[in-house]
Amino acid sequence: MKLSAPIHQLKRKARRLARQQDIPLHRALDHAARDEGFAAWSLLAAKAAEATPAARLFDRLAPGDLVLIGARPGQGKTLMSLQLSADAMKAGHHSVFFTLEYTEKDVFDRFRAIGIDSTEFSDLFCFDGSDSISADHIMRKLAGAPRGTLAVVDYLQLLDRRRDHPDLLTQVRALKTFAHDRGLIIVFISQIDRSYDPAIKPCPELSDVRLPNPLASACSTRRVSSTPAPSVFRRRRERRARRASRRPQRSAPSSPSSNRRR
Repeated sequence: MKLSAPIHQLKRKARRLARQQDIPLHRALDHAARDEGFAAWSLLAAKAAEATPAARLFDRLAPGDLVLIGARPGQGKTLMSLQLSADAMKAGHHSVFFTLEYTEKDVFDRFRAIGIDSTEFSDLFCFDGSDSISADHIMRKLAGAPRGTLAVVDYLQLLDRRRDHPDLLTQVRALKTFAHDRGLIIVFISQIDRSYDPAIKPCPELSDVRLPNPLASACSTRRVSSTPAPSVFRRRRERRARRASRRPQRSAPSSPSSNRRR
């Protein structure tokens, strides 16, 4: 079910119509429902209540959006992203699934687990399990994708897996510009750090996203030892020797007795 606006906005529109035309609210709600293709507001509300979280999210997406689905392992990130792919294909759009975690058979098995017959969308769905997945690879793969195509990247940290790729922020920025220019929707599945505690905050934030390349992150914070390396000592001795060789030689005093007479 693809509505022109979220439910709360349709209700606001109906209340405004009721005030402007001085009609009962239920008539204004039914009018808003007919604009969405339903005979009455009760039918629209019942259909909306049946919608899955993925379907409700898909209704709010627009071409050019970047989406981050983050959760701890086993909480349904992949299934939700596949449901988004299915909703996109039901709406007539293409979908591409980039992953190194699953095989093509695994993905089709998970489609069946959420009640989706992937054979219905064989012309709209594409699986990519390339070992060289990066922003450049994704943009090449989607270069000819029609507007509205939904791509899933499983998972965000995959982009920063290889050291010869640009850093993660650079790649995400490139994909954001690419998605905006081409009218695509890109969904990133992300791992959430195990330090996240749902008892403290109900939903994870960007700060809870598990950072890629922990070794690189650690190296960016340099520890300075209080004892210089041996090469530092050697360079210091060489500099002192060069300065000493350039100093003018002082004449030595004639004798201790002459100094005392002065």
